[in-house]
Amino acid sequence: MDQKTNDKEDQLKKTLGPFMLWGLGVGYVISGNYFGWNLGLAEGGTLGAGIAIFFIIIMYVTFTFSYTEMACAIPKAGGAFSYAERGLGKHLGFLAGMSQNIEFIFAPPAIASAIGAYFGIFFPELNALLIGVVAYLIFTGLNIIGLQVAATFELFITIIAVIGLLFFAGVTLPAFKVENLLINALPNGYMGIVAAIPFAIWFFLAIEGVANVAEETINPQKNILKGFGFALLTLVILCVITFMAAVGVGGWEAIVYPDGSGVASDSPLPLAMGLVMGDNQMYYHLLAFIALFGLVASFNGIILAAGRTTFEFGRVGYAPKAIGKVNKKFKTPVNALFFNMVIGIIALFTGKTGEIITIAVFGALCLYILSMLAFLQLRKKEPDLERPFKVPYYPLFPLVALIIASLSLIAMIIYNFNLALLFFAMLLGAYLFFVLFLNKTKTS
Repeated sequence: MDQKTNDKEDQLKKTLGPFMLWGLGVGYVISGNYFGWNLGLAEGGTLGAGIAIFFIIIMYVTFTFSYTEMACAIPKAGGAFSYAERGLGKHLGFLAGMSQNIEFIFAPPAIASAIGAYFGIFFPELNALLIGVVAYLIFTGLNIIGLQVAATFELFITIIAVIGLLFFAGVTLPAFKVENLLINALPNGYMGIVAAIPFAIWFFLAIEGVANVAEETINPQKNILKGFGFALLTLVILCVITFMAAVGVGGWEAIVYPDGSGVASDSPLPLAMGLVMGDNQMYYHLLAFIALFGLVASFNGIILAAGRTTFEFGRVGYAPKAIGKVNKKFKTPVNALFFNMVIGIIALFTGKTGEIITIAVFGALCLYILSMLAFLQLRKKEPDLERPFKVPYYPLFPLVALIIASLSLIAMIIYNFNLALLFFAMLLGAYLFFVLFLNKTKTS
């Protein structure tokens, strides 16, 4: 079998249009509206969390426009890894790819844990951990069968999850009062804004995964821009609506510390709904049921994106070659999907959901920083590269994204020092393995 035949066998199938890409982009992220973000209120209050969200929205808008330029010009499954390798060289490219792998591999176990918890509302006799493992088996299997099946399912559940958020807003917004936003609005002073940053990022984490299916997109030079743009617009609108509708019915403490307890809740929407509807169990269970669709949408979507990032690592020789193989029957990266599932289930068994989220956010921020550095370098190194889309207000947009992501990373390190050590140890360990073994093999 010649090299040309091998290369053709390792190519992914093109099946996605702009509507599917919108579904993937929103689906990757939408679980962040249902859980996790309200923990930022415990750090910064309404004003602190609101300011953090404002700057994070600016970061994602400027980052996404810049990232889209690279995704349209270099439509590869590796996403950030492919751009950084081309712009900054293979060593920084490896670190960007590894950051992306950590983000996408560690986000699903956190969501799997939440799926188990939400499922427990309806079936309290079932073990939440076991539900998380079953979810991993089902949705990894779905992604193995084929991208078209996984993406169609993703689009369906994403639409239901969006409808669920609109339903929540429709019930709670009539009870919205401005004075509720002002109750103890900045409890920890201005440092509370900094502490709220990771939870603001949770509203948008992993939207960049749209770029990882560029290789499987029909006419990626045009459709990636449409998918990214409409997904980001949808997510910004949902973020603002959800935040205002949840906090505006009774103040932030009512959706963080139910019944005055000192333990932060991870179910802000049902708590806000309870303030409006009282003990109406039908509304509560309906919202919890719809929330499951949001969680599954993000879970399935990030499993899909993670499969592409590890697949690309294997395909170019930065991980064992077997991970970079496309299954002949299904035309999907089966080995990469299976590898990610094993790592994810191990992380799930630690039971450290909050810590897993934080590690995923560390990966995302390093990815954003290296991606923007790659963007600026590519503009210098390859000015004639065909760019079907160009970021507006260059170089302002990539520089703003770079500065906010860098400040956010510094703040994260200060407030999560031990987890930062763990994250950078993983990054450094993988890099040393690459330099000592894989890089030598690749260049020999």
